Amino acid sequence: MTNDDLILQTITPVTHDLGGFKVHRTLPSRPRTMVGPFIFFDQMGPAVLSVGEGIDVRPHPHINLATVTYLFAGAIDHRDSVGSLATIEPGAVNLMTAGSGIVHSERSPTAERAHGPELSGIQTWIALPEKDEEMDPAFEHVPRDKLPVIETPGAKARVVMGSLWGVSAPTTTYASTIYADIMLDPGGSVPIDAAADERALYVAMGEATLDGMTLEPMTLYVVRPGIAATLRSASGGRVTLCGGEAFTTPRHVWWNFVSSRRDRIDEAKRAWTAGEFARVPGDEKEWIPIPAVPKTVSYP
Repeated sequence: MTNDDLILQTITPVTHDLGGFKVHRTLPSRPRTMVGPFIFFDQMGPAVLSVGEGIDVRPHPHINLATVTYLFAGAIDHRDSVGSLATIEPGAVNLMTAGSGIVHSERSPTAERAHGPELSGIQTWIALPEKDEEMDPAFEHVPRDKLPVIETPGAKARVVMGSLWGVSAPTTTYASTIYADIMLDPGGSVPIDAAADERALYVAMGEATLDGMTLEPMTLYVVRPGIAATLRSASGGRVTLCGGEAFTTPRHVWWNFVSSRRDRIDEAKRAWTAGEFARVPGDEKEWIPIPAVPKTVSYP
């Protein structure tokens, strides 16, 4: 089987230096906006910040999507406008469903700042099906001991969302979704099944191959539908698998807003500028203003 038989698309990241750490973004991109319900894919770090420093993502809004935060190292305090306060640590997942509208902030905990915070993980956004786009906003934190882990000689995989390899995560899903954190020891391997409509692989650390094809780090590989293959690592690696059902209706992205309707995004822009979104309890003093010229992306 050739590389073209295995891989439908290869998406290289756009890297942003945020001062102290880098973010590598592969979705949305010019060649492709979504893989299954996933419409945003960022790798944060890995980085170690200076003592006394931390990340401070000020309150900002979302609509018609769900954010998914999963860490490899470090910790982040999440606060939102429905009153949630949760500290996420490695191996757990934060799922924030924006629905009709939510505001949240993400900051390094005080205890982490005291010794120089680590930051390493994946943040994704999931588009909501049209029937769920205007649902009530919600938040759930699933601790690491509640997420199923599959272990085989030389490999371990934590199922973050959906059902994979015969086990299911308790994390809420709105469309058929697969999301797993795969940890490969030297010589380890796992099968990549063909069940989902759309799937992508991303090497976050180390190295890996798919049926002998080298997967470059920090690159999103969209696997061809219907193809089953074996993911393997000679020296060890950490790989994210994501995907799920293909969306058949367009999604539009503008700044932090995702929707099937452009006019809904226009209304969200107006409402944020007018101060009509709810505030974040405990983090009311700051907020991120709408940027002057954010990029607009349409799918398909």
